[in-house]
Amino acid sequence: MQKEQIIPKDNITSALGKSAGMSAQVHPSGRYVAECFGADGKLKWRDTIENLVTTVGKNDALDKYFEGSSYTAAWYMGLVDAATTPTYAAADTMASHAGWTESAAYANATRPAAVWSAAAAASKALSTALSFNINASATIGGCFMVTNSTKSGTTGILYSCGNFTGGNKAVASGDTLNVSYTSSLT
Repeated sequence: MQKEQIIPKDNITSALGKSAGMSAQVHPSGRYVAECFGADGKLKWRDTIENLVTTVGKNDALDKYFEGSSYTAAWYMGLVDAATTPTYAAADTMASHAGWTESAAYANATRPAAVWSAAAAASKALSTALSFNINASATIGGCFMVTNSTKSGTTGILYSCGNFTGGNKAVASGDTLNVSYTSSLT
């Protein structure tokens, strides 16, 4: 008897497909789009993030889809502090991410909650951008998605994280940072 095992390497090949010369590879990815508006309502800057999907995030997705275990539909977005240059690793978790810290320079009581549109064309996007009401001068390096709403919390599943493609961004008290996110399987 042959035992099948899926290892989160984003490469799934069936025995039938392999013998027929076919294989399917799945690459999870995501894209954040951030827009910062000043207190006057004018756009100050816009940038994107092509994120890293963490190993714990991939494992969580596989567990939920293939086993239906402990499914949590609650997702939240956080901001990455850029006081130092943030770096990310596939092994990052909310409890252990030595290369970056969370920014709490916003007035929202919790991390903003994600509300999703239906999946289409192998992607799932937020139905509307999430808003951060900035209440301090800060430098933001990027964003992350997690299953815990607590600002600066260290629990929950860290799904993705990444830096802005154009470098760190300044925000000031009174700004509104609107961030959308799309997750894709390609």
